[in-house]
Amino acid sequence: MPAMFPTVSVTSSPEPAKFPFAARSAATQAVRDCAGFGWAVEATSEGVQLVTDHRIAAVELTGPLATAVRRFLRANNLSGPVIEIRDSQRREIHLVVGAAKAAKAIAMLRDAGAIVHTDGATVPLPVAGGATGWGIAPGESRWVPPLVAIAAAVRAAVTNDRAHFRSVAC
Repeated sequence: MPAMFPTVSVTSSPEPAKFPFAARSAATQAVRDCAGFGWAVEATSEGVQLVTDHRIAAVELTGPLATAVRRFLRANNLSGPVIEIRDSQRREIHLVVGAAKAAKAIAMLRDAGAIVHTDGATVPLPVAGGATGWGIAPGESRWVPPLVAIAAAVRAAVTNDRAHFRSVAC
């Protein structure tokens, strides 16, 4: 069975990260953990970042759409690693594969309000005590889902939302 986590090199930023000792230790651990999955990561002065490439990408969702997508993925056993951003509004970043072959799905996601991180974009990775956390950690998920699975979940959420409004009696 092929590995679900492709091998990529770990990089570091040209400027070393300047963290307090505890945060530096957590950042080092996060880099090590992600490198174990073959993801390109870098530690910068802003924290630990996942660097997207042709193998790994990320889809950022907010609000009720994020909730509906998470529910759909869980119900269909499609969940993969999810980063939760602790903010005034629910924000989730789903790590995905297969973005290079999913131009139509990416366009649909962007039309639905999702932010799709690809081609060298960076995504903040959780470190202990930070503003982000793992909703589903990479070690807890059975795979990294394809981008089209997230697109199907968004399509289902949008369709269900529209069906709900058609069924409400006025």
